[in-house]
Amino acid sequence: MNTSPKSEIPYRMLGRTGERVSIIGLGGFHISKPNTENEGIQIVRAAIDNGINFMDNSWDYAEGVSEIRMGKALRDGYRNQAFLMTKIDGHTSKMATKQLDESLKRLQTDVIDLLQIHEVIRMTDPEIIFSPGGTMEALVEAKKAGKIRYIGFTGHKSPDIHLKMLQTARNNGFKFDTLQMPLNLLDAHYDSFKKKVLPLALKENIGVLAMKPFASGILMQIKTVTAMESLQYAMSLPVSVVITGCESLPILQQALDAARSYRPMSEEESAALLAKTKEAGSDGKFERYKTQTMYDGTDHNPQWLG
Repeated sequence: MNTSPKSEIPYRMLGRTGERVSIIGLGGFHISKPNTENEGIQIVRAAIDNGINFMDNSWDYAEGVSEIRMGKALRDGYRNQAFLMTKIDGHTSKMATKQLDESLKRLQTDVIDLLQIHEVIRMTDPEIIFSPGGTMEALVEAKKAGKIRYIGFTGHKSPDIHLKMLQTARNNGFKFDTLQMPLNLLDAHYDSFKKKVLPLALKENIGVLAMKPFASGILMQIKTVTAMESLQYAMSLPVSVVITGCESLPILQQALDAARSYRPMSEEESAALLAKTKEAGSDGKFERYKTQTMYDGTDHNPQWLG
């Protein structure tokens, strides 16, 4: 691994929280991918050693394997170098509390820096989450109890659902600290989170977490743009962090190289890349997380909702 100083990784403010986070975040799903636990631990620690402090995870990734591996990796002084985020699926207060407590145990920590409601992917989700006995009830109590520091939500299906979640929060007198959404070179062409949600998040000073910079790998398959261009396009958006999966040390090195060599793209440079992906992105067929159900974990496992 490259052992350049940590200061070479750019850091940004996480919305109004006052937290500084690395421009690249380590995707938790992929920590379960290496064949051995030690490989997964090595990736987490190498990321932190090289300046990445934002750690992404979720209660449901690989039946808990991702959180367990990250928890072990964060021993020996690594926890206090990390901004730790995980997600829960529960739509009832009881289920949300159960999943949060399991995540705390797996991650071997007393407090999670950012807890996000995972997969807000149905138009009915916001009302359920904010209803009496719903998810938010548990998260507000968990924050009061010191189990979590900040609260956000994620979704990959439709920007309109994000907008409804934000409106429902306002209706209930609540302000999210963060939100997470797909932002990549295909998104701008179809039902775009960048166009519909990003401006509002910035207006409300919500920390924006960009995910799927490669559109779940599709951008690398259609080969119209490079990995470096894909990552640095996402970094050039007004986001706090770009979360990317790194299932091996060489892929982690690619992410580090992208962050270290990053400079904001001009409008002309971004437009040129978007022109290359316009045809592929025009109808959403390659953004299958928007148009199909294959990525909808809580649809396939409704018991996670409670």
